[in-house]
Amino acid sequence: MRILVVGAGGVGSAIAAVAAGRDFVRHMTLADINESQARSTVDRLNDKRFAAATLDASDRAAVAAMAKDLRADAVVNACDPRFNPPIFDAAFDAGCSYLDMAMTLSEPHPDKPHEATGVVLGQYQFDASEKWKERGLLCLAGIGVEPGLSDVFARYAADHLFESIDEIGVRDGANLTIEGYDFAPTFSIWTTIEECLNPPVLWERDRGWFTTEPFSEPETFEFPEGIGPIECVNVEHEEVLLIPRWVDCNRVTFKYGLGDAFINVLKTISMLGLDSTEPVSVRGAKVSPRDVIAATLPDPAKLGDRMHGKTCAGTWVRGTGTDGRPREVYLYHVVDNDECMATYGSQAVLLQTALNPVVALELIDSGVWKGTGVLGPEAFDAAPFLELLATYGHRHGIEERTAN
Repeated sequence: MRILVVGAGGVGSAIAAVAAGRDFVRHMTLADINESQARSTVDRLNDKRFAAATLDASDRAAVAAMAKDLRADAVVNACDPRFNPPIFDAAFDAGCSYLDMAMTLSEPHPDKPHEATGVVLGQYQFDASEKWKERGLLCLAGIGVEPGLSDVFARYAADHLFESIDEIGVRDGANLTIEGYDFAPTFSIWTTIEECLNPPVLWERDRGWFTTEPFSEPETFEFPEGIGPIECVNVEHEEVLLIPRWVDCNRVTFKYGLGDAFINVLKTISMLGLDSTEPVSVRGAKVSPRDVIAATLPDPAKLGDRMHGKTCAGTWVRGTGTDGRPREVYLYHVVDNDECMATYGSQAVLLQTALNPVVALELIDSGVWKGTGVLGPEAFDAAPFLELLATYGHRHGIEERTAN
């Protein structure tokens, strides 16, 4: 398979590091507006199948032209989701499969932001699904870890573990520490602000999609492999928009273990208006407050040597098991940061995100996963994915919980 990865930040570079160990990759170009960033990753891999290039992700025509010139079979979007529309459209123009790890951005309801949805995550892509079907093209949206592996877990539970499902709840937590920093997000702060401060979306069979206030419905969730109990709160995330389209259940939620200190920083950023993406004039220069925040914080990709601990992504499922009895399980994937740095040279959160699009590309290349239109990971058979993931050295866990 010939692949164009747009974006050579932490996730894009980790995608290349994972892909370097797989034979299905015939050629991969890592492209970024800062070619030196892409070049440093390619030089480190020292593999003739990989190349670096300069590319402006906001330029639809340029992305399409590069994909055509490279004879790319797939375009992987490893940029912040604000760049999704031009990259998504460029893949269509070039006749390529398209994969991303976060879908197009939402817009809150203008009058009832904490009750009703406005423009939902991925709406731009969902609206284009028929057009992609007509061209026989596949958009595999949300194939990171969350969304991505969490959605695969939901599909696996529905197919193999449950007769009927009451609730699917994605739960994410970590015990990671970062030496020398009181506040240093392990993922893009731009994306973190977007998903944490927007109204969270929930789904219920009788209500459909609806919203609530940020950081609502706190609960303590016990994470496995020594991470322990963490308070989790509602956060806007794609799984809630994706899972109900393909998995039969009664309720879907996403909750993130942020911690009080992290939440208070985000609330302060919001209170001061620093979450805004609209440029403001500062001594004659136009700057976005959110971009200023991002520029002042450390690059998550460069924190790996200071990070210690584990991160866990997983899907908690409650319903009736295949034996007709109440059942609760937590399907999860845990990554240890020190092990990640030793194996891939990438910190755990970025590696965990980057791993899954590579697995998906291998399944698409082999024809095990195939389809057209805009599809989420739960639209495909989950078992081959989890089996292949294990060959990458990443086995998932299934933990039985006490059913109510």
